Amino acid sequence: MRMPLSIKAIVPVAITVTGFVVICCQLLYQAIQQDMIQDTVIHETALAQTVVRSTRYAMLKDDRETVKNIVSTVGAQHDVEQVRIFNKRGVVMFSSHPGEINRQMDQKSEGCIVCHAGPAPLTTMGSMQQARRYKNERGESVLAITAPIYNEPECYTAPCHVHSSAQKVLGTLDIGLSQNSLLESLASLRSKMALFSVLVLVLTVAGVSAILRRSLFLPVQRLSLYAVQLAAGRRDIEPPDLNEELETIGKSLQELSQGSSENDSRTPPKS
Repeated sequence: MRMPLSIKAIVPVAITVTGFVVICCQLLYQAIQQDMIQDTVIHETALAQTVVRSTRYAMLKDDRETVKNIVSTVGAQHDVEQVRIFNKRGVVMFSSHPGEINRQMDQKSEGCIVCHAGPAPLTTMGSMQQARRYKNERGESVLAITAPIYNEPECYTAPCHVHSSAQKVLGTLDIGLSQNSLLESLASLRSKMALFSVLVLVLTVAGVSAILRRSLFLPVQRLSLYAVQLAAGRRDIEPPDLNEELETIGKSLQELSQGSSENDSRTPPKS
């Protein structure tokens, strides 16, 4: 069974538009996703630096209770999964989860391998290098930032500290934020982009169909009806008013029909 001209013309357009919209939306979603993750990392890095600065004065005064309260307060905020401060040996000194205090962390663990991957630990990292993602015990996604606590002049010159000026890093702050809000935003974005893709597809196909119907399908239908009338022997009708190309075909059909009629009239009857 032969397909109508309208289907042959519209289906390829629909397939092409669908593929184009899907690819563009996928690329756009990936770009937005990367931007949102990067913004989250930058925000979390700033939060980590805020915690480090907030605890610096208490550390200089060796006020462990104030540091403990700051870590507990930050850890109690919404979406904050954990806040931990390690010393240079990898022992948890302060934590929003009291059960972790005084625990020795393995340098090959997920949070430590970022700095201890090489023969010598890193002392400086960019914000994206500090970030890592993992699943907590509830199976939720967590984005964590590992921020070094540097040995600045007020640290190694303080009377309560015994750190030499040659030691660059005193410890590490590890802070993790739940990614539920980000994942929900990304899921909402995917749904909206899927709806947008469907709307673009429907509107494009409807628009193309309307344009093709007006400029092609109806003129071809009128030309086809004119050709059928000529084949039926009607010579008194004029070609329909069409666009230039189809009107030329209509006039050619008329001339062919008239020429055929004249030839038939001049042909002598057989005896």
